[in-house]
Amino acid sequence: MFSVITVSDSCAAGKATDTSGPHLVELIKQSLKTDTVNYLLIPDEEDLIKQSLIYACDVLKVRAVFTTGGTGFAPRDVTPEATRAIITKEAPQLTLAMTLCSLEKTKFAVLSRAVCGVRNKTLVVNFPGSKKAVGECFQSIVDVLPHLLNLLSEGEIERVRETHRKVQATGDGPVPQEVYHVCPHATGKGGDDRNSPFPMIDVDDALRQILATIPSVQTARKQLSRVNIPPFRASIKDGYALKSIGGKGMKKVIGYISAGDAIVQTNFTIDECYKINTGAPVPQHADAIIQVEDTKLVSRKNDYESIVEILAEPSASLDIRSIGSDLRMSEEVFQYRFPLDACQRALLAAVGEKASVVKLKVAIISTGDELLHPYDTSAAADASSLEGKIFDSNTTMLVALVRQCGFTEDQCEIQQRVVKDDFESLKAEIESLTGAVHVIICTGGVSMGDKDFVKPVLKALNYELIFGRVNMKPGKPCAYATSKVTKFFGLPGNPVSAFVTFHLFALPALRQYLATLNETAPNAAKASLPMITVELLDAKYVLDPRPEYARASIVSRNGKLLASITGGQISSRLKSTVEADVLLELPARTETKPYITAGTPLKALVLRSDFISRYE
Repeated sequence: MFSVITVSDSCAAGKATDTSGPHLVELIKQSLKTDTVNYLLIPDEEDLIKQSLIYACDVLKVRAVFTTGGTGFAPRDVTPEATRAIITKEAPQLTLAMTLCSLEKTKFAVLSRAVCGVRNKTLVVNFPGSKKAVGECFQSIVDVLPHLLNLLSEGEIERVRETHRKVQATGDGPVPQEVYHVCPHATGKGGDDRNSPFPMIDVDDALRQILATIPSVQTARKQLSRVNIPPFRASIKDGYALKSIGGKGMKKVIGYISAGDAIVQTNFTIDECYKINTGAPVPQHADAIIQVEDTKLVSRKNDYESIVEILAEPSASLDIRSIGSDLRMSEEVFQYRFPLDACQRALLAAVGEKASVVKLKVAIISTGDELLHPYDTSAAADASSLEGKIFDSNTTMLVALVRQCGFTEDQCEIQQRVVKDDFESLKAEIESLTGAVHVIICTGGVSMGDKDFVKPVLKALNYELIFGRVNMKPGKPCAYATSKVTKFFGLPGNPVSAFVTFHLFALPALRQYLATLNETAPNAAKASLPMITVELLDAKYVLDPRPEYARASIVSRNGKLLASITGGQISSRLKSTVEADVLLELPARTETKPYITAGTPLKALVLRSDFISRYE
């Protein structure tokens, strides 16, 4: 259990919105793998801060308390004083680590008076008040937090010893794999070292780093209506328009009104009515519609109704849509989200507006000397030309996935290419696209083979390589790099790895970038795939040392969602994606948990709207 305390007079009084505290809560949940984070918002009162800290440490007995706010030089900035008064040990090096990190961003970091320390077995850390500074400071210490918390816990002594063994073995201090962070082993040292020089990061951290490089805007773009809907009083039913004061009884039918007709301006008596269709304009002097079902036809004349009997008592405004009852002129229609969906497009059409979209430009590349175009009939006819070759499926799959995820041609322009496995060819291709497109999605060339040139090419083209490996299966060699305009996804060449990493990393980035291009705040909650909880249907599944994203189909049995893994999960087996409804999040194997069995609850990322394969 952890606690977050925001210290702010203005937020506590409701004069401002706390963004730092909730942001810190999410960082803790994602990085420290917990769902239990207490959140408290209090004013800048020293005694109240002390009481809140003591309660969290001594009563709730949380593992750590993180405060945000009140660390500056204003008269009421007293969080450091309150913290220093309750801790039993100070941790100045944590404070130093945060300060050094912040100084790389701004010289004003020297004005923070944050205090870090321990009260009994609880860590206490002061963060600054801004959301940006909170994120930076948290990232500066997050790698050592698991080990620090283990040191404070008597029950974690074996983990502490294991960390010490690994640190002494490598001569460095990363936290070992089983504690939230994956050590890069003996990498990047040259000589006989044949490991990847890139440390592995976890999936959540990889996505956070990607989205942090995609530009974003804070305010949502709003669509206002330029018309009233309906623009006139409209009939809700097929029936008869009349004056409600006339009550029930016999009525003479004096006319017929259909949708699209002009509004009848002529006055009429209480014993008269107009037959009217759904959606048609109500006569100016009528104030009620009686549906056909509440009437009786009395007589006809020349195939037209002449007399009807009204059986129900009419009331004013009965079954009439008033002007602007659905949408009034200048009313907000919606706040844009991108890609535009069918409902947004329908509403735009309803108010007479065209969809105005700045297109996202995407290039999709497959690398490999072995690749043939899938529809190359000349190659297919010549058996000798197929030796050592395979048909490229990745570009076809990725283009289709981009379109399937809502990026229609009027919202996203896609180029599709296959490039040979040599440095100069790849460099020329990526160089030509850099700055001309917003996103490059490349498959292949990111692992440890002799012809894996993607990362060297990115370095030569002055891209900033954000990460080069991810602790996941499939998709470990996934890379991400950024330039001023163009964002580069280096997905593995195996089709399933490309399929999984596209959904986890490229798709959220595409959604955020398209939203930003159209001056719209991205919806972070909807950027990634939706998540559901399911139970494993398979009798037993052996876990991998890495967290795994298994393809699974979903069965609904008496309202319970059950997941069945779709056969062999080797990353080259594209068939495993065909029946996949979800990506099943499987934990990494441990000594105490080498496999999972039927009934195990698991998180699943939904791949498509019709994600239930069958009902039982």
